[in-house]
Amino acid sequence: MERRCMPTPAKSEIIIQGLAASKGIAYGRVFLYLQSELEIPRYAVDPDKRVAEIARFEQALVTTRQQIAKIQEEVSKNLSEEEALIFDAHQMVLEDQALIGETIRDFQKSGLNIETCFNAVAQRYIQAFAEIDDEYLRERAADIKDVAKRVLHVLLGQTAGSLTELVDKRIIVAKDISPSEAAGIDRSAALGIVTDAGSRTSHAVIVARSMKIPAVVGAVDLTGRLKDGDWLLVDGYDGVIVINPNEQTLFRYGKIQKAKQTFESRLMTVNDMAAETLDGVRVTLRANIEKPDEIALVKQYRAAGVGLYRTEFLFLSSTKVPTEEQQYVAYREIVAGLAPDPVTIRTLDVGGDKPLPGDPGLIGPEANPFLGFRAIRMCLENPVMFKDQLRAILRASAHGKVEIMYPMISGPEELDRANALLDEAKAELKQRGQAFDAKVRVGTMIEIPSAAIAGDVLAEHSDFFSIGTNDLIQYLLAIDRGNSRIAHLYDPTHPAVVRTLKQIVDTGHARGLKVSVCGEMAGDALYAPLLLGLGVDELSLTPTLVPSVRYLIRAMKMSDAKKLAAEALKQKDAKKTYAMVEAFYNDRMGGE
Repeated sequence: MERRCMPTPAKSEIIIQGLAASKGIAYGRVFLYLQSELEIPRYAVDPDKRVAEIARFEQALVTTRQQIAKIQEEVSKNLSEEEALIFDAHQMVLEDQALIGETIRDFQKSGLNIETCFNAVAQRYIQAFAEIDDEYLRERAADIKDVAKRVLHVLLGQTAGSLTELVDKRIIVAKDISPSEAAGIDRSAALGIVTDAGSRTSHAVIVARSMKIPAVVGAVDLTGRLKDGDWLLVDGYDGVIVINPNEQTLFRYGKIQKAKQTFESRLMTVNDMAAETLDGVRVTLRANIEKPDEIALVKQYRAAGVGLYRTEFLFLSSTKVPTEEQQYVAYREIVAGLAPDPVTIRTLDVGGDKPLPGDPGLIGPEANPFLGFRAIRMCLENPVMFKDQLRAILRASAHGKVEIMYPMISGPEELDRANALLDEAKAELKQRGQAFDAKVRVGTMIEIPSAAIAGDVLAEHSDFFSIGTNDLIQYLLAIDRGNSRIAHLYDPTHPAVVRTLKQIVDTGHARGLKVSVCGEMAGDALYAPLLLGLGVDELSLTPTLVPSVRYLIRAMKMSDAKKLAAEALKQKDAKKTYAMVEAFYNDRMGGE
């Protein structure tokens, strides 16, 4: 946190709570970055000028591609090649034949200017992605929005706004920041980033983390309460924003920042060490990933392979369902890149609230998508598509150790049908003469209460269990995590949750199965001792969270974790259970 010699204005301190997005603490003056909405003219194009209008559109796409390529080159040079990969998604939008074709068809049908047609089509795509439940994939709406704005600027002959306008060190405050705007941020001038909108997975946040700039998102209407030059303190650890902080607050945050930096340095001291408890029990920590470019993070944080590879990103970032070959190439890159460590590939988990681009009729709208036609249910009703994926995964297994995992299994009938299709896929590959691991292990995700209760039956045809705590807790407690009125009731220490987790673990172990947890609960070092004490064999989490969980494991005894779990199983009050879990964590992490 940078301290200034100049005095803080004598104004009342105001504290606002947002979402912590990028770690760190920043203090400085505000640079208010506000962009007005584009005004799109609407007019009819003469029939004899329509060929030229389409040519104008095609030239705008070419110009925009060139602009993005230039941004990508700058990002690669100033940040890293990994961050530059963000803009591959932008180039894909510009090459999206469905988006381009739909725009031209709308133009030919309506005769309205190409800006109007393109904007209408782009807005439909943005809306479709914005309604997806998965936070990471929902953020892809920002890619389309960013690219569409660039194309419209080119068509209208306008210059897009830029964050290169920063002339001295400031905290950037905006309604939202697009990926290409974020790429233009001057690292030497940006102290922090705060946005009214956005999420922890937005590209602006990704760029902020890569620059090690503190960031807070979801600070509703902050832009309406500030003006250029106001003083602001940004707490990227807890998501707190302080307008006009007083000297006492500044002093307190100075101490917090020093303690946090010391703590994070301490976590990284064990990055190259085994996740082993003080009484000699080794724990396997694996990573959750969505894209091949995350291989570097898995290696950097020394995760023992991948416990959850979410294949839906490959489907949802494409304009149509990817072919077997396209999937094989993506899976092979990850499997070969991490060999000999294992990679657990989850089969397609889309449906209902995650429409498949290029084939909107496959699933269709649903009144209650969380209980609808999704994941394994959709795959079993589309066996040709499902077997394409299964063959691709099997082929990738020839390049390293692969495990297959089915999502949203509710009972043995679905598991048997999925395994039958897997057997068919193996037979087809054998007939083709293509290599694969004939003994590939197959697991069941336990994330529906019926699967937890019928675990003994599912275990008969599974090689391992992986607990998806996000959905399991949501379904157990009948809580929509996205509903702000009841989200506080989502509680991993609820007696029903603790007891169900124990039942799943005991059922799996009784039949010789490994039991892992790949939900968000596994990535929170606070809950790791409880999960391990309940008997969970393996934790799979976001790569960057591995150091904190590894550190805690090395600071505890497994015997103590088992005592903690035993006490938690006796508790009737979730608050008391949480207090025990928190005390266990604080005792071993120095109060952090």
